[in-house]
Amino acid sequence: MKFPRVRRARRPLLVPAALTAIAALAPGALASAPTDLPAPEHGLNLLVVGIDSRRGVTEQEKERYRLGGKECDCTDVIMLVHVSAANDRADVVSLPRDSLTTFPGRHRDRRTGELHAAHPAKINNAWAEGGSAFAVETVESMTGLPVHRYLEIDFRRFMDTVDQLEGGVPVCTEKPLKDPVTGIDLTPGTKRVHGGEALQYVRSRRADGQMDFGRIRKQQEFVVNTLERLRDGVLDDPARLEAFASTLRGTGAAERGVSTAELLTLAGRLRDLTPARTEFATVPVRGFNPDIENVGSTLAWDEEGAAEVFARLRADEPLPPAGTVAPSEIPVGAYRPTPGVSLICP
Repeated sequence: MKFPRVRRARRPLLVPAALTAIAALAPGALASAPTDLPAPEHGLNLLVVGIDSRRGVTEQEKERYRLGGKECDCTDVIMLVHVSAANDRADVVSLPRDSLTTFPGRHRDRRTGELHAAHPAKINNAWAEGGSAFAVETVESMTGLPVHRYLEIDFRRFMDTVDQLEGGVPVCTEKPLKDPVTGIDLTPGTKRVHGGEALQYVRSRRADGQMDFGRIRKQQEFVVNTLERLRDGVLDDPARLEAFASTLRGTGAAERGVSTAELLTLAGRLRDLTPARTEFATVPVRGFNPDIENVGSTLAWDEEGAAEVFARLRADEPLPPAGTVAPSEIPVGAYRPTPGVSLICP
């Protein structure tokens, strides 16, 4: 089965990386000197990815936080952040890592140097095969949206950025959350987590039976709760805010990579944005595709629902309401959080 590419604009989503990027967009932040950050007529699109990489993680941390497994050097978190042209709305659409696509022919594998023929693949393998440039190209092809800026973050930078927030970030669990793979073990209620435990939380996908969809939900909740923590002193302290943004950005080069100065400029543009004007969704999915040789199990997007979501973002309009998108054949594959349920800890 070939993946339906969403190119047309007809009408019928700290992640580890995402949480830190959205945090930099928080209201009340101070703008830095002018930068080259664009202000497109139909809104700004920021692609935020979390890389499964242990570079810089100590052996003690690998043991404590269950990070000793084989890294895939792929994008296990992919979030597309759309900031409205009026800077009065931010929409975050998560793209599940197992989404099926087709890589075009004659793209060069950065690991081997060989040229590939066109072939089916999971979206999270674009970075592994072609780096940041190919990841950007793949998301643009699948969504029909231009990516103006890009941010990637690995395990080390995620933990360090969370640790910039004194006292940690609150996470809320209604039921016990115990994942033997990541090692997270939380009793029901609210607890503040710091860098390493926060990473365990946003990586967990085996404790609640909701697979990657449950993990996406945790990541979105963590983004919201991080925003709330930033309002507690960081946004009013330019030095702390710049340190946060600098830790988030790191020093690596990437295709259309956002700079620290640009993050601070964007924060200044969105200083009046309220939490109610930041919305989250997962690209509408239909179900699982049959297994594909050398690819494995993949997700099929709902072609009509995905087209509607991305058409709205291209037009700089709000995301569709939950009830207007057909439900997924996968019960936990919800497009939007349940209406009326807050992502913020009570």
